Amino acid sequence: MKLIILKHQLNEAIQHVSKAISSRTTIPILNGIKIDASSQGVTLTASDTDISIQCFVPLEENNLQIIQIFRPGSVVLPAKFFMEIIKKLPVEEIEIETQSNFQTIIRSGSSEIQMVGLDAEEYPLLPRIEQNKMITMASDLLKSMIKQTAFAVSTTETTPILTGVLWGLADQKLRLVACDRHRLATRETNMETSEDQQFNNIVISGKTLNELNKILPDQNSLVDIVVSDNQVLFKMQKILFYSRILDGTYPDTSKLIPHNFQTELVVNARKFTDAIDRAYLLSREDKTNIVKMIMQEDKTLEISSSSSELGKVTEMIETDQITGELLKISFNSKYMLEALKVLDSEFIRLGFTGAMSPIIIKPEDGMNILQLILPYRTTN
Repeated sequence: MKLIILKHQLNEAIQHVSKAISSRTTIPILNGIKIDASSQGVTLTASDTDISIQCFVPLEENNLQIIQIFRPGSVVLPAKFFMEIIKKLPVEEIEIETQSNFQTIIRSGSSEIQMVGLDAEEYPLLPRIEQNKMITMASDLLKSMIKQTAFAVSTTETTPILTGVLWGLADQKLRLVACDRHRLATRETNMETSEDQQFNNIVISGKTLNELNKILPDQNSLVDIVVSDNQVLFKMQKILFYSRILDGTYPDTSKLIPHNFQTELVVNARKFTDAIDRAYLLSREDKTNIVKMIMQEDKTLEISSSSSELGKVTEMIETDQITGELLKISFNSKYMLEALKVLDSEFIRLGFTGAMSPIIIKPEDGMNILQLILPYRTTN
């Protein structure tokens, strides 16, 4: 293999695929990035068996020649060293040449680096996925749906299925659900699909989705999502992102969500978030994260937190409306803040079915997003 490639485009491709490199892999070759050079361009591949990412760099783009191929071929190079050295090379043109025993020479300006490569034939093949169940959606919508749910996955491995986000497609709606037993986040969007495209109990690791989110383009480009029995493939313009589906059945969380409330309030999202944020500072110092909210007759809310060492924060904020029974309720302010930060609405509606029942938070603008937080039982 012998080629010349522009540093910027190579570096960008390495940054994308390196998100699949894991230090925990037991297969030594997976510590490397596979490079394939063909007459069409250069393809980079990285995998840790749970996720695999492939990025294609074309010979030219927008009338700019990116790659010159002198001899096609392939090699696997150690990811960490390859990534660091490419960033630090002195000039924009980089020559990569493999010699006998996959010894690889990288030249740039006056620099020459020799690297021990491995046989690309020994690199595991990417999963083969039947493209029977495929949906297409805008990348910015997919990005926001992941952001609005993935934060609520469980971070403990005791129930592995809860470390993932549940995906379901039924009745022309795509629905994402995340739950860690103390809180729940759901987001829905309408999707025109045929019946044979529907799926349920597809659970993708929250960590994986956060890595996918870093790669998804912001601008309004389309992403194809292909679902098979044990893999999901996200296809972007130059990137293929494969993820393993988590084993097991996701618990039915629909029973947790009440549909009728004995108390509801509407409040300005910014004012409410800022008040919780200030109260969180003190609750965080006390390591409890507990903030108390008391609804008053004059339609105001008292938000307070206290620390035995530091003191107390109390704040009154006005609501737009309170209907039903006035409640005193305590909750985890960190969870509340994380839920509020993804709602992206001027006003929010909170629903309660009692002081010890789940708190439901929704944007008032009708977007199909719902956050649920379990309250705390406090002695006073």
